Amino acid sequence: MQVSQDMTMARAKASATTVVEARGLDKSFGSVIAVDKADFEIKRGEFISIVGPSGCGKSTLLRMIAGLTPRSGGSLSVNGREVTGPRGDVGVMFQKPTLLEWKTVIENVLLPTALKGRVSEADRSKAQALLNLVGLQDFAHAFPRHLSGGMQQRVALARLLKIGSDILLLDEPFGALDEFTREHLNLELSRIVSDANVTSVFVTHNISEAIFLADKVFVMTPRPGRLAAVVDVPFPRPRELSLLANPDFVDLVARVRDIFSKGETA
Repeated sequence: MQVSQDMTMARAKASATTVVEARGLDKSFGSVIAVDKADFEIKRGEFISIVGPSGCGKSTLLRMIAGLTPRSGGSLSVNGREVTGPRGDVGVMFQKPTLLEWKTVIENVLLPTALKGRVSEADRSKAQALLNLVGLQDFAHAFPRHLSGGMQQRVALARLLKIGSDILLLDEPFGALDEFTREHLNLELSRIVSDANVTSVFVTHNISEAIFLADKVFVMTPRPGRLAAVVDVPFPRPRELSLLANPDFVDLVARVRDIFSKGETA
């Protein structure tokens, strides 16, 4: 009994580990303040949505976490180490899937591995397992031109998971898709990141999408981008699309909209 309790406590402690921490985080481009004194923590295994109007610094914040954009001030660490540049424990997925048209689906998933050297049978088996995870097991040898936009984004997600990063940063990956496909992929993304046991940070300007996916929503105000609130999302998982019509969900959407329109702290 004591061993079981110790294991439960250990898992709870691991899940509460802070993997991203920012204090007074600033980013300016000349005289333009993109992110202004942001303070936040992200725990292991959490799904965080960053929401706000266009130009509020959402993508800039994501790129700083990824090490793709240097900060102007404050502190920022990932897995206990200061962010000074791109790093292998963070993977990024952008709005466009950026697949190589002359390579098959599985070859695109294996591309990061191929760039490092020889692709082993174990790598191929892992890639196929990831295609199974994203629901593309029957399309391993198809070319990107034969896939829909949503399917191409799932290939890009499988490639990101193949890299092995334990933190996924997703910058409006479904922004160019139609609403029906987007809602379906939100369901798939929620399932996939849960099965893969990764920490996820998802940028969007769509409040309903942000809340549907997240454990917590970071609400940013119009420029200069300030982190006005961190809103807990109370709905249990797994979530279904019927949640979108739940009165409590609708009320939370209205609350988040009010926060970033007023720039007030919740």
